[in-house]
Amino acid sequence: MSTLELQRVVKHYQGPSEVVRAIDGVSLAVAPGEILALFGPSGSGKSTLLMLAAGLLLPDAGMIRFGDRDVTSLSDGELTDYQRHDIGFIYQSSHLMSGVPAVENAAIKLLADRVPLKRACRMAVPWLERVGLGRRLRHTPEQLSGGERQRVAMARALVNRPRLILADEPTGNLDTQRGREVLALLAELAREQETAILLATHDRQAAEFTDRLYTLRDGRLLPDVEGTSLDQPVPRLSRVADV
Repeated sequence: MSTLELQRVVKHYQGPSEVVRAIDGVSLAVAPGEILALFGPSGSGKSTLLMLAAGLLLPDAGMIRFGDRDVTSLSDGELTDYQRHDIGFIYQSSHLMSGVPAVENAAIKLLADRVPLKRACRMAVPWLERVGLGRRLRHTPEQLSGGERQRVAMARALVNRPRLILADEPTGNLDTQRGREVLALLAELAREQETAILLATHDRQAAEFTDRLYTLRDGRLLPDVEGTSLDQPVPRLSRVADV
């Protein structure tokens, strides 16, 4: 069974003079342990698709399933539980709490579940170390670079080991080396924990770490622009630890 499945999903917006077809009949599925990458220019619908998968937007038509559950039919409480426990969302912007140390920002999902502060921070530390911030635990967002803030946000998304990771341009604020490290970590998580990952990116090096590539253009899925067929898996790097 797929972790995430979208069937003929539609999301349109009424613009000033025309209807914007942000998502126009998209169907895709992501299996446990699989990384699926969405490429496409700004405005192609990538972020909208991730927000639909997260239940942050409702589709105009179509079905979105997480396992055997219909995301669009969840109650408010069930939707909150889904967003808090089942998915980890890595946004383009870090959305960290000002003046709060990195370790507490990374632990925020655990704190929302009433995990005691000290225990939540202990659980967050290994994730901050894995994204290269072991020496920045007590630094506030104001003391961190843009790339460091993005890595705190990544640790926050991963801290409770979600079954599905939705990553919106996770390497956008990182240099090439850090970007590869983040992509390698996502690939490692997919293998280790059977986590399904849906990745929206402009970063072509992401292709090295993914199983399948799609291009999203004008709200529709197309064969990848570099010539990769939708039915041809892309091998992952076999030596993630060496990156």
